[in-house]
Amino acid sequence: MGSIKQLHIKNIATELLKKFPDQFKEDFQHNKKKVEELTDVNSKFVRNQIAGYITRYLSTNKPQPR
Repeated sequence: MGSIKQLHIKNIATELLKKFPDQFKEDFQHNKKKVEELTDVNSKFVRNQIAGYITRYLSTNKPQPR
């Protein structure tokens, strides 16, 4: 299948990145723990989806040096 995420996964992930931009890294395990700390998501599957989206987003959208 493709890598298309559900809209609520993207919305939660972008809100977390806006509120806590310095909390996340390009490491999935670190992001998984941070998502668990910063949200009240009960499902492991949804938590992993959010952490995976954040990890992929950070690894592909690196800020360019000036």
